Amino acid sequence: MLKTLLGRPIFVSLSLLLLCASAEAEQNPVGVPNKSRSEIVATDTNVGKESASAEALQKATQNPVANLISVPIQNNDNFGIGPYDRTQNVLNIQPVISAHISKDWMLISRIIQPIVWQPYPEATTGGKFGLGDMNPTFFLSPAKPGKVIWGAGPAFVIPTATNNVLGQGKLSIGPSFVALAQPGHWTIGGLVNNVWSVAGSGSRPAVNQMLFQYFINYNLNKGYYVTVSPIITADWKASNGNTWTTPVGGGLGGS
Repeated sequence: MLKTLLGRPIFVSLSLLLLCASAEAEQNPVGVPNKSRSEIVATDTNVGKESASAEALQKATQNPVANLISVPIQNNDNFGIGPYDRTQNVLNIQPVISAHISKDWMLISRIIQPIVWQPYPEATTGGKFGLGDMNPTFFLSPAKPGKVIWGAGPAFVIPTATNNVLGQGKLSIGPSFVALAQPGHWTIGGLVNNVWSVAGSGSRPAVNQMLFQYFINYNLNKGYYVTVSPIITADWKASNGNTWTTPVGGGLGGS
């Protein structure tokens, strides 16, 4: 999205922070006993059971289609902006809300709201700060998943940017799909969508872009985990050499 606005590639993105605050939804996540966090800590005297319950809850907070309400926050610094190699900052606030629509299916709402510092690419100082375009996605997911957890549904880009340089000025829609597995201490999966513009300012370029986010988490003790979860984008309408944005980096999270 932002690369299209700059007219040039973003070379490197470093993910500095990924924290997840979670709360119970209508039911407990798969593998967690039917009791609250405090009850788990206060009443579970069996160390093995307590550890298993904590790890199940930890994995649920890392699952984008889990039956939880969670608010991941990810901060990215994107380097190499413009001929003066300036740095862009994007703070993504990503609430995830689940709801049962039947005994067998859940509807998962996942919203990405970027807060952006966008430097002027052709100047050594100055820039714009504000909201970027909102990216909500809605997944239909089985309420009782197997070893592979999945969800599918529509993705949107809504032109909520507070300045023209922070957004595309277009309403875009397309399909989205997520799949993951959680063997042992790991959570491994990916989310992909592609959107096309369907409305918006006629003076702004049409949109055809893909977003792919893979996530690899390794769970440590006491609710902490090491994570790699970059957001890779492809602007199919950009000139050759400017199509892909491929960030690298990682972080430490807690639940």
